[in-house]
Amino acid sequence: MSKARPIKPENKHYYETIGMNITIYRKYRNMTQDMLAEKAGISKAHIATIESPGQLKPCSLETLFDIARALGCEPAQLLTPLVQVDKL
Repeated sequence: MSKARPIKPENKHYYETIGMNITIYRKYRNMTQDMLAEKAGISKAHIATIESPGQLKPCSLETLFDIARALGCEPAQLLTPLVQVDKL
């Protein structure tokens, strides 16, 4: 198995957006991290790491697709910022 590449500084905001969107969709669906993890077939610790802005960790496209399916949304929705923080 290959080693994950480090996150480039210019891509950091994409990972933050994905984590934030997963949290938003999960809470909107009234799901806990445990519920999402079970439905997506991954560990709760992995969900928690993806959602945590302080622990940026790459996830595979397969994981992203599984999470999107579990949340009932398209993968693209997890990549698109829902809130423009700089506009608040």
